[in-house]
Amino acid sequence: MMCPKGSLPHTDVSTMDRECVSLLPRVCEVLADSGMSLPDDTSLEKLLDWFTGLTAAGGSLLEACPCLLDFISAVASDTASDPGVLAFTLKLTGLMAANEDGFRTLQERSVLDLVFSLQHWQEAGLWEDPSLRIGWIQGLKNSLQHPEALSFFVQSDFIEPLLKLQTDSSLFVASAANQMLAHALLFFQPVSSAGCNGVEKKEEDKSADLGHPAVTLDTITGYTAAVRAVSEYLKESLDPKENTRPHQRLQILKLLALLLAQAGPPLRDRLLQTVGDSLDGLVTAGCSQLTLPLMDVVLAAYSSGTDEHIPDRRVARLLSSMLTTSEPSELICAAAAFLRRGRRDAVHTARAVTALLLPLHIITGQTLLGTNATADERRGAMVEQLKSKTSCIAMICVCLTNTPQMALMPPDVLPCPPHLIVTAVLSLLRICSGVSSSAGCREACRNIISSGKVQKCALEALTALSCSSGAQEKICDVFAVLIQYLDNPDSDPTVLHKSYQALVKWTSVCADLSLITDQLRQDLVDVVKKRVCDMRWEVRDSTVEFLGHLADVPVFPKSAAEVCDASEASPDGCCTTPLLREALRDSESYVRASAISALARTLAGSWQQGAALSQDEAEIVSRLLDILSQDTEGFSRRAVVRYFIAWFSSRSSRSPPSSSTSLLMQCVRAVLSQGSADLDWEVKVHALELAELLLDEAFSGQRGYRKGSDTHQAPPHPYGVVCDQAHTLHTHAGGHTEGVESDLARALNELVEQGVISALLCGLVDCDRPVGLKACRLLISLRETVCPLSLRTTDARVTCELPDLGWGLEIRKILGMKKSDGVGEAEDRGAPKEAGDGVTVGVCEVLTSLGLDERLDVLTQSSDHVHNSPLSLLQDILTASAAHARPDTQPGQEVIVDCY
Repeated sequence: MMCPKGSLPHTDVSTMDRECVSLLPRVCEVLADSGMSLPDDTSLEKLLDWFTGLTAAGGSLLEACPCLLDFISAVASDTASDPGVLAFTLKLTGLMAANEDGFRTLQERSVLDLVFSLQHWQEAGLWEDPSLRIGWIQGLKNSLQHPEALSFFVQSDFIEPLLKLQTDSSLFVASAANQMLAHALLFFQPVSSAGCNGVEKKEEDKSADLGHPAVTLDTITGYTAAVRAVSEYLKESLDPKENTRPHQRLQILKLLALLLAQAGPPLRDRLLQTVGDSLDGLVTAGCSQLTLPLMDVVLAAYSSGTDEHIPDRRVARLLSSMLTTSEPSELICAAAAFLRRGRRDAVHTARAVTALLLPLHIITGQTLLGTNATADERRGAMVEQLKSKTSCIAMICVCLTNTPQMALMPPDVLPCPPHLIVTAVLSLLRICSGVSSSAGCREACRNIISSGKVQKCALEALTALSCSSGAQEKICDVFAVLIQYLDNPDSDPTVLHKSYQALVKWTSVCADLSLITDQLRQDLVDVVKKRVCDMRWEVRDSTVEFLGHLADVPVFPKSAAEVCDASEASPDGCCTTPLLREALRDSESYVRASAISALARTLAGSWQQGAALSQDEAEIVSRLLDILSQDTEGFSRRAVVRYFIAWFSSRSSRSPPSSSTSLLMQCVRAVLSQGSADLDWEVKVHALELAELLLDEAFSGQRGYRKGSDTHQAPPHPYGVVCDQAHTLHTHAGGHTEGVESDLARALNELVEQGVISALLCGLVDCDRPVGLKACRLLISLRETVCPLSLRTTDARVTCELPDLGWGLEIRKILGMKKSDGVGEAEDRGAPKEAGDGVTVGVCEVLTSLGLDERLDVLTQSSDHVHNSPLSLLQDILTASAAHARPDTQPGQEVIVDCY
């Protein structure tokens, strides 16, 4: 079984490796010895991961590993143990106690009382170590999986120390305590709050059904007491009259939000009933640091019920208070938080929208709110807040981020037509660039001039607003502002990049590009020509990317029958290819790679139409082959192979042979040869993708052939772990004619001449696993298509040459090894024959003698299969301890072990 890097494979306890079981007692001795060292600081976490996996698979750790009980007792009793080992022991104890049988065994041996005794750790002076406190918390949390553990938890009075740890000086400890309390209350909460007739049960009856087996009266009483204690703690801590520090209140609000978001009606109602007054007081007090966490609490309570659940009136009142607060910054934060949540109602949504449009209304002078009385009341306070540069920029950015969402809202919520929001954003961009004054607040306007943060937010908002109702009427205004930004010498590279993105987006949604004036088109051409020569490589790269993306945008100027691409409509299409061709010689590899990609997009239309090859295209191809063979950067070489993949995929198979197709097929062999020998593994994978396209074309429609992607799904990340996949062999049915055999032989011979077979064999023995994996899968598909037929006929035999160096020698070694083992036969159909500098062999003989299925099994297993295993981990720990114990080991000398 495969596992993520850094974790261990799960193994059932009953089938645990015997060698692991035999090593575990010695490992426990090493860990219990306070003077011993570990191979690395993650060994204990990996060991705990293994134990967790064993527990999750079923069975009992105590039965499979009885030595763990003595280990826990020994470590807990030895206060000189390393804090990391102590924390590991606490977590392991909780893991073992998660099983009811394990819990009883630990309790009978008094291990639980010792391990989780606060007094024990405090008297030993170890409680001050944060790692021990976290171990204690997580150990308790691990154990709380059944009612007996809950009873132990409550009877041991662990609620109070956990509540104190909510505000621990260590953020990690406070967060762990937060999660622990939430788990205790949520895991054991009642499963239902209504009787069979739909009438809610009485409060004392609600706790009677915890939904867990073996629930006793003590458990119910303990849970009720825990809820009461937590509720009262929350109430007191959130009371504004109490001297609770803001950061402590923040942690407490996080706990309350976590509880309310997942609590069922009984627990939710109990919590709200208890903390309602304290929340009211906090909202009224208006502490800006707590606005967002307070809003999280209110919205968690507001949205936690079912669709039929009507929010508590107290919650609705709190929400209204948050959305009508007189403090501008708090109001903006609360309104944005409300819109981020999915559940809304018209009244509160309208208030949030009004609040978020008000700063834009004030700064731009656009009438976004009309005659809104509430907005007029807040205007004075908001203007004062906007006069502060820091507050102004922060609030405007929040408002801009929400404009696309607001523009899509229904008319009963939005106080202005959506296109006015576009106008406001354009006005804001003009103010930021300093080219326009505003009818709004001048002091606020000064704060955003040349603000890169506001410019970026506004450009992102403008890009998203392209889909709003009536936006296309603003296309000329949008183009004018964006071109002005592109032409501004002071524009930041990121601002320019976002300007290009906005241009592409608006071009893609514009139904009629004739709305753009000729002057704007020319201005855009001029500015692109200027920016493609910019001193900053980031700007050149963004410009080249823009030209490529523009070619991808389909445009319908008048009717669907007259489709063209945006590069022809805007800017002038005739300037695109020369600019990109020149960018192929850029000094920066990122720009060269972007230029290659943009050229592929730009020329895709002519490829699809089967157009004749132009002189420019011939020169481009020549330059690309030079890049593939000579460029020192992998980015550019990858882009070249992808270019030929796009070319091969885009050309129309229905079009008659042309100079373009002829040149492409001439280049294929060179691309495969150079790409498969590249030092960059991604270039090699792309070369195999090109080989796969050639295979698909050669055998398309042939019975028994399946594309590699049909049967083998590539891993999401090249070096990521892949799942075990059953490989199905595709056999041929009988009855094939000699004509079919001849066609297959002809197709196979063409693949040999194109260099496809050489590329696949080269990839099979490549040192990079993704390359070998892909090559192996393609070779298996090829074998199952051609070999059954070719082996039955002598005239269909196709040969290929294995060079006398590199991958050829590797393949020959594999074939020789197979023959020496008796797997192959050293007769005419399998014996290699000398020919020049290499060895000529039959393709089918190679395919059937390489052991591809066995090789695939190996390649689909990551290195973790061997090295990242429980056995390896246990051996590492023992090796490190042995080296540490040797008298000849020098201080600081590293122990080299196989620790992944």
